[in-house]
Amino acid sequence: MLPELHSILNLLEGGFSQLKVLVVGDIMLDRYIHGDVERISPEAPVPVIRHAQRYERAGGAANVAMNLAGLGCGTILAGFWGDDTEKEELQTMLNKAGIDTVGVVTSCLPTISKTRIVGRMQQLLRLDIESRDLPPAEEKERLIERATALVDKVHAVILSDYAKGALSRELCASVIQAARAKGIPVLADPKTPDLSKYAGATSVCPNLGELSLATGISSHQTEALLDAGQKQVAEHELQFLTVTMSEKGISVLWPERRYHSPARAQEVFDVSGAGDTVIATLTAGLAGGLKVETAVDLANLAAGIVVGKMGTVPIAQHELIAALTPSTKLTAGEKILDRERIMKRVAEWRASGETIVFTNGCFDLLHVGHITLLEDCRRFGTKLVLGLNADCSVSRLKGPTRPIVGERERARVMAALASVDAVVLFEEETPIELIRSLHPDVLVKGGDYTVETVVGHEDVIAAGGRVEIVPTVAGFSTTNIVKKMISAQENEK
Repeated sequence: MLPELHSILNLLEGGFSQLKVLVVGDIMLDRYIHGDVERISPEAPVPVIRHAQRYERAGGAANVAMNLAGLGCGTILAGFWGDDTEKEELQTMLNKAGIDTVGVVTSCLPTISKTRIVGRMQQLLRLDIESRDLPPAEEKERLIERATALVDKVHAVILSDYAKGALSRELCASVIQAARAKGIPVLADPKTPDLSKYAGATSVCPNLGELSLATGISSHQTEALLDAGQKQVAEHELQFLTVTMSEKGISVLWPERRYHSPARAQEVFDVSGAGDTVIATLTAGLAGGLKVETAVDLANLAAGIVVGKMGTVPIAQHELIAALTPSTKLTAGEKILDRERIMKRVAEWRASGETIVFTNGCFDLLHVGHITLLEDCRRFGTKLVLGLNADCSVSRLKGPTRPIVGERERARVMAALASVDAVVLFEEETPIELIRSLHPDVLVKGGDYTVETVVGHEDVIAAGGRVEIVPTVAGFSTTNIVKKMISAQENEK
């Protein structure tokens, strides 16, 4: 990738914003319900979930579109959704991301939704709501007309097939023919063993299991399977085949040669949506003029970032920029950062596979309770960001006589601690905006809080992170220290 690093960064820093990509496929809503499991039901041998948080994400073809939007591409989505609350929730999400839904047809069938019940980090149950019926013929025809017409307005097309009925053979043939006539790339993510459905596409992007079904070769016989994949390229008039191989990386197959991009993830938390990220990034790279090998390397890097997160989370442009930009070793003074620099540094860390922990406080007079809290924070991740209340914030919270130590001195003391990787000041009464900007993986507070009373807990959990409450050291607080000092002075009098 290095020889084309300049071209990649140019795309990420503005070039993708000049591109428009059409995504056609099965649109879904992913719901997550997180809670704690503390007992087994007396009614049946099943765990009881105490509901803590619920959140929604775009799924299927809608998640592919979210990945493209995250890269900065103009994105148009086409598919089906119902006339229901799920559609309203999805549309709100997509509108917020700037995704154009002009290609979506409102169906008489319900919007496809998947609800995952999660106890702590373990998925216990998934509830799918969808119709077994295919969309009526008139709705199918309407989608074909819309999708084919939209090809003329874009620089690339993705067919995101989850085998839910949106991508008929007729629609695929019509869109592929239109894309080829315009000379733009069209890539398909298959969910059928017969790859002839996508004949004429620039590339089809199966995983090993899907390629095994298409060729009849066991996924354990990797070399034989890739050999069979190469034959599929000519057979279905593809330019190349892109095979995602999980922890083994991605292989690109032409009829006479191969290219392999090794996996880049350092720690895998959840592979949900990784295929969507790969095809979105690969398509954007090709549309932006990158060579196939370079675009695949970029897609592999993006996949390595998203599998380090919990749940279906699209790639963000700044994460790729950070992963491609070498970071330098920090001195203690360099740990004190403003908002813009802390966002960049967190993105660099996350792209390198680090787990981001966040805690906050006034830290007016440093004491053993503070040290214990910060040491506990390091148990939950590899990088600790400390949100420090600025002087004006401390005064509003604690009264006009506080802080005792000014913000610059407090920041310098905290940055000198080995357990702290970054310090950022905030003037608001709470760090909610800072938390929303940084998206920490773990949010930590002391034992005088509950999960529900921690500022930012909803945002962190909704983004796939977690909240940890650690025990406090009894009797130690800045307020108690100040009271003792005042009492001692009065006794001296």
